[in-house]
Amino acid sequence: MNIRAFILGPALAIAATSAQPLALDFPGPATQTAERVEEMTSFRLPISTWDAGEVQTIWAEGALVQQAWQLPGETMTTLQILQPLRDQIAQAGFETIFECEASDCGGFDFRYATDVLPEPAMHVDLGDYRFLTAQRMGKEQPEYLCLMVSRSSTRGFVQIVRIGPAQDIATPTTVTSTKNSATAGTVAVAATGPLGAQLEAKGRAVLADLAFQTGSSNLGEAEFASLAVLADYLLSNPDRKIVLVGHTDAEGALDNNIALSKRRAQSVMQRLIKSFGIPAQQVAAQGVGYLAPLTSNLTDDGRTQNRRVEVILTSTR
Repeated sequence: MNIRAFILGPALAIAATSAQPLALDFPGPATQTAERVEEMTSFRLPISTWDAGEVQTIWAEGALVQQAWQLPGETMTTLQILQPLRDQIAQAGFETIFECEASDCGGFDFRYATDVLPEPAMHVDLGDYRFLTAQRMGKEQPEYLCLMVSRSSTRGFVQIVRIGPAQDIATPTTVTSTKNSATAGTVAVAATGPLGAQLEAKGRAVLADLAFQTGSSNLGEAEFASLAVLADYLLSNPDRKIVLVGHTDAEGALDNNIALSKRRAQSVMQRLIKSFGIPAQQVAAQGVGYLAPLTSNLTDDGRTQNRRVEVILTSTR
């Protein structure tokens, strides 16, 4: 059953206010892996579980922004990812009008009745996902937001969908990545847009989802979404050149850490060249060991964040 947004909206309306830009603080380092933007379209927003062969939906119309994000790590549950995001959208004036969890949603049937960006940018485990639809009122009509949160054995996945008046959706969702910790000061690099946009705007970005084999400089065999996004950027912009820079925590001798960090950056470079066809002259690799930390090395969380590979844009025109 599809319910037109202009029928359902007034019944669920909260106090009308001027829509404010939406800023979300992710519970971990986040990498945007996909984005779909349309100036005017229609989108079905689920507002019920799968029941009697269907999901009830709002047929919303307006400008659309649909984004996929990934968070590395295997310790957070889908609820731990969703809860802080849910709290923040409530603070931004959104009211949750529907929420469900995996089997209660309808498992397979609900998932495939829901518009989700494709793999590998967005993955949904049919037995482990959470979903919500929310709205906030603007001056003339509501703005809608959907969150789909899931995970795999190695990372978390979040899809954010916003649809509503063009003047409200025109301001993109701003995302900041932080690391949950009882210790203050473990702030990771902000992820404010697609990796290519970060490089163009800031000249650098962290490849936050990379994982290396234990005790080795060899990059793991998984399909890392950040590398696919980076490869697309480089292939689309053959005039751009980058340096991959490896970093370590502060444990051990500096010379050894510099050597290890450079080998890891070289491993990433070889993956880009061999698996994605990036021209060798477009990418280089270096290592700086522990000389450029993101945060303190005095905590486990800090050391984890400091062990990373960054991409630096070296083109000057």
